Amino acid sequence: IFLVLQVISIKDNDSLAARLAVEMKADLLILLSDVEGLYNSPPGTNDAKLIDIFYSGDQQSITYGTKSRVGIGGMEAKVKAALWALQGGTSVVIANGTNPKITGQVITDIVEGKKVGTFFSEVKPAGPSVEEQTEMARNSGRILASLHPDQRSEIICHLAELLTERKNEILAANKMDMKMAVSAGRLPSAMLKRLSLSSVKLSSLAVGLHQIAKAAQDSVGRVVRRTRVAPSLELEQVTVPIGVLLVIFEARPDCLPQTCFSVSALAIASGNALLLKGGKEAANTNRVLHQLTQEALSLHGVREAVQMVNTHEEVEDLCRLDKVIDLIVPRGSSQLVRDIQRAAKGIPVLGHSEGICHVYVDADADVDKVIKIVRDSKCDYPAACNSMETLLIHREILRTPMFDKIIEMLRIEQVKIHSGPRFASYLTFSPSEASSLRTEYSDLECCLEVVDGVEEAVEHIHKYGSSHTDVIVTENKETAERFLQQLDSACVFWNASSRFADGYRFGLGAEVGISTARIHARGPVGLEGLLTTKWVLRGDGHTVADFSESGSRKYLHENIPVEQNLTGHRDSN
Repeated sequence: IFLVLQVISIKDNDSLAARLAVEMKADLLILLSDVEGLYNSPPGTNDAKLIDIFYSGDQQSITYGTKSRVGIGGMEAKVKAALWALQGGTSVVIANGTNPKITGQVITDIVEGKKVGTFFSEVKPAGPSVEEQTEMARNSGRILASLHPDQRSEIICHLAELLTERKNEILAANKMDMKMAVSAGRLPSAMLKRLSLSSVKLSSLAVGLHQIAKAAQDSVGRVVRRTRVAPSLELEQVTVPIGVLLVIFEARPDCLPQTCFSVSALAIASGNALLLKGGKEAANTNRVLHQLTQEALSLHGVREAVQMVNTHEEVEDLCRLDKVIDLIVPRGSSQLVRDIQRAAKGIPVLGHSEGICHVYVDADADVDKVIKIVRDSKCDYPAACNSMETLLIHREILRTPMFDKIIEMLRIEQVKIHSGPRFASYLTFSPSEASSLRTEYSDLECCLEVVDGVEEAVEHIHKYGSSHTDVIVTENKETAERFLQQLDSACVFWNASSRFADGYRFGLGAEVGISTARIHARGPVGLEGLLTTKWVLRGDGHTVADFSESGSRKYLHENIPVEQNLTGHRDSN
């Protein structure tokens, strides 16, 4: 350190701070600036990017601007001081001290390990950074989108073949994950069951991939609308990929390896680039499945279109990549979805924050259907987002044999009942009262409440539901239609279990998630939900001036019948 100190001269606050930090053997030096950190070129210029981690060997990649307006030295002086301190054994961060963006306490944020400013490091990791992965995915994704539909289908079919050919490799990796999960002892039995793969599950997954491959034939490049604006001026609305998707998986039973693989296939079919961020519980399985995915993508030179993020990036750090990520799809708990919705200020989030699903049993319901539907909706898989959380009972059913059968079935299935306030008022001794009518139990528990009829059931669901999936059980068609028409949830069912709210069960091949949003995609989101559109105008020297009052042309705006060929591209007419 003494030898290093001889080559730094004290010219400004930055060099003074660096020397003091090394002399004091400080663990961390924070150099504050009037910009967010170190950029690869002067901030405000085109393509200037904030560098999260700067390595000592990357100095040649930086173009410096003018000196700081709030100090003697500029950014170049800060970098020299930072590198000198780094050599002396002190970690360094350059961050904004004038307008911190995260919590207003920039020093606290840095000490807590949040991704603020630019961190200086001597050791460069072997693999690419998440920013580099995103760029690779975007570049390769654009080529994927330009492929012929047959080529995208061929990639997915090859993926299905690899599942069968390499099943022993996949199952061996999965066995390692299972062994580690059992040893850790943190996963419940239901989670372990879902984590486990088998030859049967892989065969079923291969069948689903072939369905997606078939659907890919008519996805990207499909003409939605065609208009003759004027003679020799035709307008088309055409389906295109959204761009770069970030799918974040949490440790949850319905977000494990097979789901991860299906999402990759949907991204390929829709021509989207994909970043996958999964939990550590299925790390070995996901690694092998991702390798197979990239092997299949290599068939047509788009290997990097699907990336697995393995770095320790926090969710809020990934959400900062708003210039390169076009859509975030969270797969996990309602808390994960809410966290991402708060963090992703500049990126759309497709998902639902809660799955508070209702089953309303009408006065005209058939008792056998009621028992089957309520049991399946609650007990088939209680942790799923499409599981029933509130059972609404028509007032006339209370103290009837049907009501007794419902309660007895729930007792046998060991479902804990929480009474709503109105239901509790009818009973001398009632179950524990629900702390809230807006609760997602995700377990063998549910709320039971009483309503006067279908209108009150709809009103209750609108007030306490989450617009996910809601069910009516009745033999009265008129009542059922009122329920289906008046309720504005993403999925509304008549005499069917809430568990049908699923992309595979809907015939979509698979799903990336379920959306309760009001725009774009809603309900189970399959291939169609990963597409948007663009407008293509073909003219022959047309100008707007031609259509002015003094111009020679008139608008026609004639609808032209849309005829698709087998590839999903526009026809030759």
